[in-house]
Amino acid sequence: MNKFSFLFVFLSILLQACGQHTNENHSDQHDPEQDEKALAPSSRYSLKDFLNSNEQLESDVERIFHQLDDTAIVAQLLMPAIGKYGQTEETIRSLVQKRQIGGLLLLNGTKQQFSNWTKEFDSTNLSLGQLPFLYSADAEPSLVNRKIIGSRTVKKANQLKSIQEVRDCADTISRDLTEIGINYNFAPVVDMSPNKTVGYRSFGAKTENIIPWSEAFIQQSQDQQIIATAKHFPGHGLVSGDTHKSLQVINGELKEIGNYPPLIQKGVLSIMIAHIAVKNNRQYDTKGMPASISHKIVTELLRNEMNFKGLIVTDAMNMGGVVNIPNCNIQAVQAGCDVILMPVNASKTHLEILNKYHQDPNFKTIVDQAAKRIIRMKLCLM
Repeated sequence: MNKFSFLFVFLSILLQACGQHTNENHSDQHDPEQDEKALAPSSRYSLKDFLNSNEQLESDVERIFHQLDDTAIVAQLLMPAIGKYGQTEETIRSLVQKRQIGGLLLLNGTKQQFSNWTKEFDSTNLSLGQLPFLYSADAEPSLVNRKIIGSRTVKKANQLKSIQEVRDCADTISRDLTEIGINYNFAPVVDMSPNKTVGYRSFGAKTENIIPWSEAFIQQSQDQQIIATAKHFPGHGLVSGDTHKSLQVINGELKEIGNYPPLIQKGVLSIMIAHIAVKNNRQYDTKGMPASISHKIVTELLRNEMNFKGLIVTDAMNMGGVVNIPNCNIQAVQAGCDVILMPVNASKTHLEILNKYHQDPNFKTIVDQAAKRIIRMKLCLM
């Protein structure tokens, strides 16, 4: 969906939601023109606005948030996948109809099929009066041509030779994503190169390139209205194993953590948390648990110490590094993650989070803050 289509859907949904709200509470006083004046965003925003102080944007976020019921608020945090390695079309359609998700990862399929899905689910959300989705993809230079069949050919990250090639690559990928309707890219990988699972996917063949080349990729993507994501925090490049299979461990110093502050300062809008534990580290030890469910890593380190204001997304919650931990999705929310990516059972996860949302005021505050950040990002995609 392009910028103007996204705006049309957003405005239409807002007006429909306002009409429903007014009909339920003041059916004899419904005035559509007043609805539009009261609820429609007062300005058109871009991703450049997300990190800036903007009273009007903040006001629009609050108005939209207060139009959502609890089901829709919790839904904003959940992002299952559809595609070869995701959920079936029937499962996703059910989740959309039940208003239990706020985004969707398009995972291994064709460009045409992904385009069809974004159009279908946009139409369904519009008919239900729901907010548009964040549509994401693992569109890294090293993976995009395998993840999105039919996408324009680009070099792998470790084959790029200059910062200009990085910018051109980001521009090419972003054009494909825009044509599909994807607005959220889980790239770039900012890990160092030694780990064979992630190393070829980063710009770390030369350590000195990681920060400037990642920054160039991020800036070029976000200039094209595609949210960029630095991953895998706090660092996946110097561990030996694969978090898809099992929990991996950083033993001692967080040697890759320095890659993130420069990118945060330059405005990266999303950071992905890895399923990696930290041990033998007095300040950041996660006590055998993955960083993705660690309040110490997500909130204390990334959100507070590093002053990151964007979206924090988990790595896939069906991965071996986290999936067998009881209540892992609840714990990820409590840790401070905004987007819970690929929960094994999104409907069950929605119910679990919703129940705790109703029972625990502190948890409710965490969820509300995450939902507002997501709404703000959706507004900035207009």
